[in-house]
Amino acid sequence: MRLPVALARLHWATAPGDVVEWALPSIARVDDVVVGAGFEAVDDRWARRLRTLPDTVGPGMRVLVCGLNPSLVAADAGFGFAGATNRFWPAAIQAGLVTRPRDPLHALRADSVGMTDLVKRATPGTKDLTPSEYRWGAERVERLVRWLRPPLVLFVGMEGWRAAIDRHGRPGVQPSTFGGARAYVMPSTSGLNAHVQLPALIEHMQAALGQV
Repeated sequence: MRLPVALARLHWATAPGDVVEWALPSIARVDDVVVGAGFEAVDDRWARRLRTLPDTVGPGMRVLVCGLNPSLVAADAGFGFAGATNRFWPAAIQAGLVTRPRDPLHALRADSVGMTDLVKRATPGTKDLTPSEYRWGAERVERLVRWLRPPLVLFVGMEGWRAAIDRHGRPGVQPSTFGGARAYVMPSTSGLNAHVQLPALIEHMQAALGQV
């Protein structure tokens, strides 16, 4: 249960392209944890750190936030939703989802809010992602949810949900569970999604928290 955070710390302590030596436990979910931590296995002993973000997840989460994929800005900053015009952190603070901005480890430890992404590959924008990447990523996140059992998964961005789960999906609480957890899908907080204003984003987060 502590492995994802340990690998997140290793991720933050290394740079893209660095190769690390490790000895990981032989468990069925270890490959998913390695991908989530932002590493690419070279062989059983060595792995390469990728230009992406690590999952910050663990037992006891009340909410697991799932973004679409890291931007290059976020990957280099070391935390999700790092773009200057992204409204995630202001909305999350005002909604009561987290108590400190731009600190995913504090969100996990102090607020019981984990963070992951449907697709781990960092890109300049989501237009570079493919439906197959979204579907593969959704399968990984679903396995993560079944393992750690958060009561709620908050998907930030309709695009990934519609590509991987329900092409007719609408914002709000979803009719079906995801990995045994309730699923809430909200609009993207990106500044490019300017027609959805900050008050509406806050309302979505508050509505999601009402499901916990």
